[in-house]
Amino acid sequence: MPRPNPLLRFFRQYEGPRIHKWIHYFEIYHRHFARFRDEPVTILEFGVNQGGSLRMWQHYFHDDSKIVGVDIDERCRQFEGGNVSIEIGDQEDREFLRMLAEKHGPFDVVIEDGGHQMGQQIASFEEIYPAMSEDGCFLIEDLHTSYWPGYGGGLLREGTFIEYAKRLSDQLNAWHSKQDDFVVDRFTETTRSMHFYDSVIVFERGAMTKPRARKRGYDSFNVNDGQGREPAG
Repeated sequence: MPRPNPLLRFFRQYEGPRIHKWIHYFEIYHRHFARFRDEPVTILEFGVNQGGSLRMWQHYFHDDSKIVGVDIDERCRQFEGGNVSIEIGDQEDREFLRMLAEKHGPFDVVIEDGGHQMGQQIASFEEIYPAMSEDGCFLIEDLHTSYWPGYGGGLLREGTFIEYAKRLSDQLNAWHSKQDDFVVDRFTETTRSMHFYDSVIVFERGAMTKPRARKRGYDSFNVNDGQGREPAG
């Protein structure tokens, strides 16, 4: 029988400042964040809101972890204390994002739950992802806004984070390109995997080198000794 998800258990028992989450997110969080729980890590969350999710991350991750919350609302400064730092700024401001990376990075876990506008999401990813630890995990949620016109979205609309991520899934496979204009880049070399879920994409980092294929065993269709084996040569 599977062990209970500690994040979902915390949420169901929680009575503090508001946490607002789609329920299926809890499985995704635990699937990708569980490996970071046993030692201190640095967590960056865009979108402090009422401060409840900061309490959830404090409960979930190691007590000595560093948690940085980012919001545009000055009132969120009240949630600073203990292992939680608060930075106030616009996540579409690339200078602000670079300051975050220089001051607090490298980040092991990033939860992007900020303003949900396309420019905010793309700027945050482009500036923060390279500033993460080698095996870090970047999770961006509420990507249903890529389909909502009020946020700059729409099905197959150019400039949404979903369309941006589709191109990154090609870049993940650039090792296999036969085209001169489609080459391996830094993203290809530092990204182990991408995981697409309803409204969520998770990027898992890792140092990557060109994939290699090897063969083992004999060729079943090239039989020379009557016993299904090729002679040693």
